Amino acid sequence: MESATTPHSSATTATVTGLLSDISGTGTDPLRGGYTRPVYSTAELDLRTWFVEQASKRGLSIETDRNGAIWAWWDIPGGNRGNSIVTGSHLDSVPGGGPFDGPLGVASALVAVDILKARMSTPARPLAVVVFPEEEGSRFGVACLGSRLMTGAIDPDKARNLRDPDGNTFADIAKANGLDPRHVGRDQRLLGQIGSFVELHVEQGRGLVDFKQPIAIASSILGHGRWRMTIRGQGNHAGTTLMVDRRDPMVAASRIVVAIRDAARKQPHARATVGRLQPVPGGTNVIASRVDFWLDVRHPDDTVTAALVENIHAQAQLAANEEGCSVELAEESLSPTVHFDPGLLQQLHAALPDAPILDTGAGHDAGVLSPFVPTAMVFVRNPSGVSHSPEEHVLDEDAETGAQALADALAGLMK
Repeated sequence: MESATTPHSSATTATVTGLLSDISGTGTDPLRGGYTRPVYSTAELDLRTWFVEQASKRGLSIETDRNGAIWAWWDIPGGNRGNSIVTGSHLDSVPGGGPFDGPLGVASALVAVDILKARMSTPARPLAVVVFPEEEGSRFGVACLGSRLMTGAIDPDKARNLRDPDGNTFADIAKANGLDPRHVGRDQRLLGQIGSFVELHVEQGRGLVDFKQPIAIASSILGHGRWRMTIRGQGNHAGTTLMVDRRDPMVAASRIVVAIRDAARKQPHARATVGRLQPVPGGTNVIASRVDFWLDVRHPDDTVTAALVENIHAQAQLAANEEGCSVELAEESLSPTVHFDPGLLQQLHAALPDAPILDTGAGHDAGVLSPFVPTAMVFVRNPSGVSHSPEEHVLDEDAETGAQALADALAGLMK
């Protein structure tokens, strides 16, 4: 664990839009559009450096925990960090993601610190801004990996052996970036310091557009999980193998993807998505020997989620058998439906009385932390209603309103 303390500096004045403009050229993706910032890539490391520089300008004490999360502390006299208020988000992205998913919450937290420092010389409770790594799971396949490790929600051995698309293990990448992979896992010291966690995030839907409001308070997160499905067939030559002689896992996979869509459509409020598919060996003139794809399923009722996945698996086995293939299903992550802490929601509502209450189908670090510490979320309007895409958007005035709302909410928790 690395730790550093910087001298207290005078309050920095900044805007959310200004901070986001500073990093607008980091991790741009000329092929997909938008941003591609996988954890521990050059782009994500540059953003981590940017965050440390911004936190240091504000006189915050910087700490990198055993799981790679960066904590920037505004301490009370005496340095006791018990019952701390924590805010923050993440800086990694999905491939070709938008500019706000993650960085908006980090930039807004920094501006909220500026606002609070203008109001008070010292906080009534310790305050930390945290950046969690691998929230999207775009490199190692497990969403919210940093917060899952910290809370013990994922087995450290499983995490150490996760592999990225290039075959690198998480343990190897963690070690290359200054962590000791032997020590990743539950961090009771940090968990014990958190009194409450409030995460600001761009809304990943159009609820606020319909409400005609710039911000909302989250009530819950739909239960969701990720599964890897592997279809095995017979690799062969595309030009010499007759159609009748083929055991093509790509054909089976295509049938299964359509079956997934149809099964989810029949279940009210369900969402099922295949967003990533990898044929092996992947040659244009080669019949694949294996196809791996990843399934994302979400529903407000966890029993419905489980039943839907079971139904999908049964249909996948039928489709694979008809193509002369086999299928395997492996769970990679599963998060039950989260209902945020009622007392904390009440406190946020008192600080932000005009904010509507929304649920969300998107997972967040706040959801992973919720079984262990009181958590809540604030959403900022996304007029496009689109996220995980370059079309994701936040108006400048809404971004500043969100930071002000976050500061008000944090100030309310200090009373």
